Amino acid sequence: MPTPAGASVSTLSAASAAAAAGNASAAARAAVQGSASGASTTPAYTVQQTTLANGTIVREYLTQAGTVFGVAWDGPQMPNLATLLGSYFPQYTAGVKASHAAGHVRGPGVVENSNVVVHSGGHMGAFSGQAWLPQALPAGVSASDIQ
Repeated sequence: MPTPAGASVSTLSAASAAAAAGNASAAARAAVQGSASGASTTPAYTVQQTTLANGTIVREYLTQAGTVFGVAWDGPQMPNLATLLGSYFPQYTAGVKASHAAGHVRGPGVVENSNVVVHSGGHMGAFSGQAWLPQALPAGVSASDIQ
């Protein structure tokens, strides 16, 4: 993945990810806080990448203040969306249920509302997705930057 303009990228080691007990968000915040003091420039956002034990890669997009405004994932297994989405998970599940009730039972999971956008799809062995908070995107950052 090329580094988008205005972003910096850091990667957690497997040991750091394991120490976080599967909570990529907590691991990312800790890593960003630990590395932010050494930065000579101030990017619009930071991308924190973690490889989970199952091989799935999770990228978290953080503001300069360390607040997660987006996540993306790809790998052989779905990450725990309840963990990744946190307090936005109920909105995601409600959106999926509404989509199923409307007869859209197959295809990628897409939930879009003013608070959270989640695109999730794939098949056995190859899952990917993105989620972001539309109103929390930093200036100059678009949804297409979350990949």
